[in-house]
Amino acid sequence: MADRNKIIDDYYNNYDEDRRLVKDQTHMVEFEVTTKYIEKYLKENHKILEVGAGTGRYSLYYANRGYDVTAIEFVQHNLDVLKSKITADMKIVAQQGDAVDLSRFEDNAFDMTLVLGPLYHLYEDADIRSAIAEAVRVTKKGGVVMIAYIPNDGVFSNWGVSHLLDGYPKDFDENFRLRRYPEGVFATFYIEEFKQIMKEFDVEYLHNVATDGLVNIMSEKINNLSKKEFDVWVKYQLSICERADLQGFSGHALYICRKN
Repeated sequence: MADRNKIIDDYYNNYDEDRRLVKDQTHMVEFEVTTKYIEKYLKENHKILEVGAGTGRYSLYYANRGYDVTAIEFVQHNLDVLKSKITADMKIVAQQGDAVDLSRFEDNAFDMTLVLGPLYHLYEDADIRSAIAEAVRVTKKGGVVMIAYIPNDGVFSNWGVSHLLDGYPKDFDENFRLRRYPEGVFATFYIEEFKQIMKEFDVEYLHNVATDGLVNIMSEKINNLSKKEFDVWVKYQLSICERADLQGFSGHALYICRKN
């Protein structure tokens, strides 16, 4: 059986996660849209937990703004980068940990829980549901949980079309669904499938957001926009990101709910 720890470690040890959300305008859209939705629900004294914090793009951003942040990251390399950026004036704790087991935290401990990466790499139904259940458990009643996931057709339209002969049928099944196996690194969902999974938990649905939309398909055009043009594109994405008819080809999606 494949070793999930080694596969994920190997991937991130050879990938510049620290620059992922800032390396070009294509990647910046996801951060801009995600932070707008975080700030719809974030209040001044809220305690934030980020599970799968990577190198800290979100955790450090909010710690810099004075929030009490706890960051959990699976990959030691990413965690080391995150820790290297913490300054004395930040109220942030960064620890190694796995999204499927947050037993170090009590129930109802955080006002907002962000799970912005772990479900990209979980393949077993039990692990997927454990990660969601743990995020909900540690969030206060009335608190907000935000869970990122990868829509299937966003992957196919971006990566899959460049691998039609070597990727199909090895990596995609007969319905062009990305096969779930650890060697593939990433796992995908259909949007309605993910919404159905979330109905198993005692939460109130708030939003499903396409955080970057068609940027991967249109990357050359997006990256060539001027700063003023890019600002308009971000406004456009924010205006359409909850339209069900436009979400399926997004590179990333964000499910937002409130704990009952």
